[in-house]
Amino acid sequence: MALDLLQVSPARISYICLGGFTVLFSLVSLLIKEKLYVNEVVLGTAFGIIIGPFGTNIFAPHSWGPSSNTITLEVMRIVLVIGLFAAGVELPPAYMKRHAKSLLVMVVPTMAFGWVVVAAVMYVLFPKLDYISALCIAACLTPTDPVTCAAITHGKFAHQHVREDIRHILLAEAAANDGLAYPFLAISIYLTIETSVRTAIGKWFLVGWLYQVILGTVLGAVLGFLFSKLMKKSLDHDFIDRKSYIAQYLAFSIFTMGIASTIGADDLLAAFAAGCAISWDGHFHEQIEHDDFSSVIDYVLNCCCFIYIGAWLPFNAYDSPEYDISLWKLVLLVIAIMIFRRIPSLLAIYKFVPEIACWREALFSGHFGPMGVSAVFVSTLALTRLPTPENPPANQAQYLATTIQPIVSFVVLGSIIIHGLSIPFFNGVVVSRSRTTSLSKTSTDDSYVVDPVC
Repeated sequence: MALDLLQVSPARISYICLGGFTVLFSLVSLLIKEKLYVNEVVLGTAFGIIIGPFGTNIFAPHSWGPSSNTITLEVMRIVLVIGLFAAGVELPPAYMKRHAKSLLVMVVPTMAFGWVVVAAVMYVLFPKLDYISALCIAACLTPTDPVTCAAITHGKFAHQHVREDIRHILLAEAAANDGLAYPFLAISIYLTIETSVRTAIGKWFLVGWLYQVILGTVLGAVLGFLFSKLMKKSLDHDFIDRKSYIAQYLAFSIFTMGIASTIGADDLLAAFAAGCAISWDGHFHEQIEHDDFSSVIDYVLNCCCFIYIGAWLPFNAYDSPEYDISLWKLVLLVIAIMIFRRIPSLLAIYKFVPEIACWREALFSGHFGPMGVSAVFVSTLALTRLPTPENPPANQAQYLATTIQPIVSFVVLGSIIIHGLSIPFFNGVVVSRSRTTSLSKTSTDDSYVVDPVC
């Protein structure tokens, strides 16, 4: 009888693992995050790998049949939208107005440079890819992941050693360039599937820019502005309690995403624009800044999302000679991306960005361009626009559909490891410098403060 009551299934075991990790990590989160400087991104991914199909095979997203890509796309979309809305809310009031020029200078050249350079590296490493296909894969790796970036810039180390201006500009850049990944992906897809270059460029301008980006931004800003007015009126007339007010942090971001995605606009930029607009005068931020609900939501979503990514990683595809993919090529690609994707561009333009004070801060900003949720989202989105591949692929579009996720996922894994463990590394450097300086200053009474950046 007791055995009949047991209902063991992959779904229920997955619930145990997802909830269990969050519970156990929360019990020691202060020690791990504030003492060891390791966040939920790294540990969640590692746990996902352990319970995934190449570990204990408890949680296997790729085994969910034809709908697995759709599930992955929507999970990443929800996490991104909430993260982007949060970024807009957490920026100082009217930040985009006061820092629009700096952000434009920082985002557009850096994205364009990284897109072209990363595509060139892939074109050399993977000869079966033509340059247009390489541009498509590079478009997935162009945006900075706001979820990983927020996990890094909100930590104790960042607050102690990174200036507030740098933290804000990095967060705003990560949010803005996520939505701008659409045009980079769109032109690559159109050039791949359209027979006419003129038709591809026309669709890219009309659909990729005017409809998706411009409409998405305007839609999000208008919705955020109108909703902020409604919230103030409701609060002034005591129509809403504090709990319901704070709940809008989650509800309104999903509402905006639903409207934007339904009409085919850029839902990521819409969410960010809505977050900026709703807290433009600082009122919304003032109401929620002393409440931890939003942080709890972000924390739980981050844990579950990166467990999902860890289990989703296709390790069996990282050595596929038939598709010209090998482990050493992927490692070289990760190294090249870390060096050339952002750092040269930011070192060249930082003097035009007042928030970046010196070349060391430009180097730091160039390094902290993590790839994670956004790369998985854009690569999965690309798959929905590409033909279903045959075995072997019959043309370049099918070859692209076969190789895009193995390449992108390995770079994401490399970025999670490198960027996730950079803070512990930098902390070790700072502690070492501090101790060395302290020993060398023992004969003086002057106080010394370590500045790890400039």
